Formats: sequence, C-alpha cells, structure tokens
Amino acid sequence: MNEFELIAQLLPSLPANDTVVAGAGDDCAVLDLGVPDRLILFKTDAVVEGIHFTRETPPEKVGRKALARCLSDVAAMAGTPTAALVTLALPAAFDPDYVTRVYAGLNALAAQSGVAVVGGETTTNPGGLLLSIALLGMVGRGRQILRRGAQVGDAIFVTGELGGSLAGRHLDFEPRLAEARWLAEHFPIHAMLDLSDGLAGDLRHLLAAGGVGAELLQSALPVSRAAKLRARGHGQPPGTTPKPPALAALTDGEDFELLFTVASPAAVKLLDAWKKAFPHLKLTCIGRIISGEGIRLRTPTGVQSLPARGYEHFQAPA
Repeated sequence: MNEFELIAQLLPSLPANDTVVAGAGDDCAVLDLGVPDRLILFKTDAVVEGIHFTRETPPEKVGRKALARCLSDVAAMAGTPTAALVTLALPAAFDPDYVTRVYAGLNALAAQSGVAVVGGETTTNPGGLLLSIALLGMVGRGRQILRRGAQVGDAIFVTGELGGSLAGRHLDFEPRLAEARWLAEHFPIHAMLDLSDGLAGDLRHLLAAGGVGAELLQSALPVSRAAKLRARGHGQPPGTTPKPPALAALTDGEDFELLFTVASPAAVKLLDAWKKAFPHLKLTCIGRIISGEGIRLRTPTGVQSLPARGYEHFQAPA
C-alpha cells in the first residue's frame, strides 16, 4: 500500500463539523470560524532525516525547508500565512547548537513571510531529527482556490522550472505566496495546487478532484538546467540511472511550483500580464484539460498515455 492508497482508506472515516469548507484531500483545510470576510487555512507538514534531508544538510536549510513546505501549500490556496507551531523530535544525543541553527533557518523564513512562531512541542525520536510544522493562514471569503474546479478546455500552467530539485533547489525554493495571491486577484483560476511530489503525480490529484483528464505537450515542459545536467551524468548520485530531462521534469518532485488551470480565452492575457508582474519568474502553458481521465503526453512521435507518476511514500521498489 502506497501513501495515496493509505490516505484513500483513511479519509472516509474522518469526522467533520459545520466549520469545514474543504477538508482532507486539498493542500490545506479551509475552515469557516465566523470571521466576517476571511476563511481560515490550516496545514501541517513534516521533514524527516533520511527522507527530506541528510545529516550533511546545513541545519539552517532543514529549518527553512520545514516551514517553506507549509507556506507552499498556503500559496496553493491563494492564502496568507499567519502563525506556526513547531514539533521538534530529536535523538537522545542531540547537539543543542545544531538545533539552534535549525531554528535560525526556520525563524528567518518566518520573519520574511510575516509568520509568528507561537509555540510547539519537543519530544524524543531515536530514528533522527523530525521537524513538523502546523501552520495557520487566511484567505478572503470566496477567494480560496481548491484542487477541484478544472474544466474541459482549460489551459494548464506551471510556474518556474521542473526537475533536478535534488541538486539543491529542494532546500532553497521560494514559496509562491505573492504570485498565487496575484493570480487569484486578477484572473478566475479554476484549480490550483503546488508541486511537491512531481508533475506526473500531483496533476493526477487535480484531475481526480475535477473528474477530468489532461493532455501535456512534452516540448513545452519547462525543464530545469539541473535536470538537463543530471541527464548527462553531472551530479547524478552513484549507482543510479540518469533520467531523460522530460521524465525528470515529470517525476523528480520537490519543485514547489504552482500548477493551475484557467479558461483558454484568458491564457494569452494572463501570460502578458504575468511578464509585467513577475519578469524574473517563468510561466509556461504546458497543456490542456480534456474529457476522460488520466494524462496523455504529446511527443514528437505522437500522443501516448503517461504511466509515470511522481514520488510516493511507502512505494515498493520496482
């Protein structure tokens, strides 16, 4: 059983109440707590030693990544983050200076993002460092963007570049908070999420939520320079097979870019406005929403079904 099969098994039994606007299954929970013009966003995420970072990772970057992952999910809902709680689990023989440096990285990004760190929990974890963040945010009532909502004929857009994140970007990415709020303010975005597990995996969540399919244009995929270099063997981990650049862009994961859909007639206007608002961040139309299900990939040799998926926890080796 992989991560998403386990989630599907657990979801039907989760209790809810009348505060829940959107619950489990989206990037954040959306709650109505009676604030006249605001809905509350609620998100938790964790980084685990050996999975999301190694012992050689600078501790400041560990702390930064832990918070940045949650911030990226708030961005996917076009929200504004407000306050965080931190759960810190440490092995018995921990280094206090290392922990201080973890918090230095976390605190710097929190200050940059306007987030108050308001408490948390510390505990023991014999397996290594685990850092979990619970984050609150806000979004204007009716302005939240969910995963569901993609419509047949929509253009599919992605910010930035994809693939090769293990070369370092998975530790240094910028959550697209301002960009997402700008999108929500200026265009009727139908559906959006952030790319944490890879385009081929995360796009499937958006499609399943909307009951639609997608056709992607391989030549349009914004492949990162790191992915292209690794395809040629530069920086490739020993004992692993380099991925073709397009496959890396589809499956590497931890890009933390925005993936969203908008009605096709708005696509050109959006691209022109984006270039003026964010001249240093690429925005690419990579395909369209179609009827049916699954993902088709248009390549130079024709259109084919895309079986590849992104990263999945608990996935058995091939």
